[in-house]
Amino acid sequence: MSLVVEHVSYTYMAGGPYESHALRDISLTIEDGEFVGLIGHTGSGKSTFVQHLDGLLLPTSGRVLVDGVDVTDKNADRRALRCKVGLVFQYPENQLFEETVEKDIAFGPKNLGLSKEEIDIRVREAMVKVGLSYDEVAQRSVFELSGGQMRRVAIAGVLAMKPKVLVLDEPCAGLDPRGREGILQLIRDLHRQEGTTIIMVSHSMDDVANIAERVIVFDHGQVAMDGKPRDVFSRGEKLKAMGLDVPQVVELCEKLRARGISVPDGLYQMKEVRDMLISLCKQRKQQKGDRT
Repeated sequence: MSLVVEHVSYTYMAGGPYESHALRDISLTIEDGEFVGLIGHTGSGKSTFVQHLDGLLLPTSGRVLVDGVDVTDKNADRRALRCKVGLVFQYPENQLFEETVEKDIAFGPKNLGLSKEEIDIRVREAMVKVGLSYDEVAQRSVFELSGGQMRRVAIAGVLAMKPKVLVLDEPCAGLDPRGREGILQLIRDLHRQEGTTIIMVSHSMDDVANIAERVIVFDHGQVAMDGKPRDVFSRGEKLKAMGLDVPQVVELCEKLRARGISVPDGLYQMKEVRDMLISLCKQRKQQKGDRT
C-alpha cells in the first residue's frame, strides 16, 4: 500500500494575523514495506506532515493518496483510512484512559463494531506483537505499569486496528535507555517480521541511522533531503547548517580523519567503524610483522 503526497501545503490560521506556513509544496511517495525516518529541527513541519497521512489534518492545497484513495475527497471514508494508517503520537501513554490494559487496547476495535470474539483475538495478537503477556498485565491498570510498558500498551492499541502503515512521532521520547532500546527493537520487529511500513519521526540521529532504510529531512516546511541514510548522513555540514546533529559515528569518523587515519566516506553505523578499525589494526600488525 503506497502513500502518495502531491504538492501538499498547509497553513495554520490561514488569513489571520498569526498565519503560519507549516508545509510548502511537498511531493513524495512512500512505498509499501519501507522504513522511513523523518528528521528536522523543531518546527520544521515533521509532525504536521505525518498528521496528513491519516487525514487528521487536511492540506490547504494539494492532496494525499492512501492506497489510491484521495483523503481530501469529501466522500472519503476517513474511519477506514485510519484503519490503514495508524498514528502513534508523542507520549501516547498520556492518552490511555480505560480501567485495564485489555480495555484500552480494545477501544479502537470496539468502535469498529467488531464482535467480542474478534476484539479478543486482536487484543491478544497486539499484546504479543509488543511483547506484553496477556495473563500478566491484561487486567491490570495501565497506570501501574512502567513508562516503557505504558508506551507498548499505547502502540498495541494502534496495532489492534491492524494498520498497514505505522506512523510514530518520537516513539522513544522520555524513556530511559532500557525502555528506549525495547521500543526500538519492537519497531524493528514489526518492520522485519510483519512487513509493516514504518514512518518514524525522531530527533535522534543515531536511532534513525541504526534502523531506517530511507531518511527524509524537513527544513522550514520543505523536504531538504531524501535518500539512503548513507547519502544523507554523509552531508554532515549541510545537516549542521539546518540546526541538526549528526550520528555520533559520523562525528567519530571526523575526529579519526583529523588524527590522520584514513576513514572511508559514508560510514554512519558503529558496526561499520568497528569493522574498519579492526581491519586497520590487522593491517598495521601485518606490516609491523613484515618489517621484522
